Amino acid sequence: MDVTLQATAAAAEGAVTSFNPNDKYIGLALAISSSAAIGTSFIITKKGLISAADSHDGFSSESYSYLKNGLWWAGMLTMVVGEVANFAAYTFAPPALVTPLGALSVLVGAVLAAIFLGERLGKIGISGCSLCLVGSIIVVLHAPEDKDIATVDEILEYALQPGFMFYAFFVTCFSLYMIYKVAPKHGNKNPLVYLSICSLVGSISVMAVKGLGIALKLTFAGNNQLWRAGTWIFAITVAGCIATQLNFFNRALDLFPTNVVNPLYFSLFSSATLVASIILFHGLNTSGASQTVSLICGFYTISLGVYLLNLARGETEVRSLRHSLGDQRHSLLEQSNRLSLASDCEGNERGPDARNSTSMYRAGGATVGGVAPIFDYDETAGKGRDEHMRMERFALRNDDSDDEENEATGRYQRV
Repeated sequence: MDVTLQATAAAAEGAVTSFNPNDKYIGLALAISSSAAIGTSFIITKKGLISAADSHDGFSSESYSYLKNGLWWAGMLTMVVGEVANFAAYTFAPPALVTPLGALSVLVGAVLAAIFLGERLGKIGISGCSLCLVGSIIVVLHAPEDKDIATVDEILEYALQPGFMFYAFFVTCFSLYMIYKVAPKHGNKNPLVYLSICSLVGSISVMAVKGLGIALKLTFAGNNQLWRAGTWIFAITVAGCIATQLNFFNRALDLFPTNVVNPLYFSLFSSATLVASIILFHGLNTSGASQTVSLICGFYTISLGVYLLNLARGETEVRSLRHSLGDQRHSLLEQSNRLSLASDCEGNERGPDARNSTSMYRAGGATVGGVAPIFDYDETAGKGRDEHMRMERFALRNDDSDDEENEATGRYQRV
């Protein structure tokens, strides 16, 4: 009996650790398909959020009105398909091949956002996006390999070590602080608030997914792991982390452009996952100083890209604000012109004295009905002063025309 159990366990471990050269190409195809599906899901989800917001007051993520939108559910279904393909890709190919291909989802999302959402980043934003992708690829390519895990109990032992328990405690405290303290004040202004929550919680979910995946592979290979406590601990952790990620990722996607959210999320998520993997498996395990330096350079490149992306977002907001203020100033100018013409017409009905007192463009800033003028054109220069002179000449011509009309009326009465 013991021999049979040992043979079954050995076969299961062999099924986990064996690697077929043809599996590499299967994993490559799954990784590319996953990136395309995830990048497309971002755009579909964004369109669903916009559609839900148009049907309700305020942002759709605040009232959860997007849950009633079919387009949003289509985006979520596409994302689930992409994540399942990504999970399967890790089964057939090494992480060093699959993870860098996740950058394709950012590129797909950027191209589709430009086509269907009309979003633009400019030269600085494009440079920041490129640096984020390059830095993430450098970090992933030079990251240490994960240790081979053959049983659920083994990875659970790693997770219960003090180092990873402290990391999980830090992620929990940080996320709660961001959710209840920072997000209500700054969540609508900075995408890093919600995306930092998604990234850190996502790093925990990746480690839990790894344990759950090992349990499923062992179960399908004949070594049932469903009765082990570690399997259900990982399953509950995955469910809670994914629900948190979806909630705050949708808020970030609802508030900020897709071309900003996607690169930031990819970079932060990749970095947090690498840190969690290093802590879980006890150290960098690098082969030499060159690999360590490459990791540091990758993190620096990611940080620079994130800075440029936020800089591009700030410049876009400033340009939008200036354009909005310019439109408001132009609207106020047109309104003041209409009030001036209306006051001149009212003055024509009341006589020359009333007309002189109600003109908006008279010297000294006369009032209209007791209200101070919006603009004092005697203190302006250039076009404003020219407009003032034209209005003065217009009023004088009206005065002359009224005087001639009164004289003609008087002659007619005397005759």
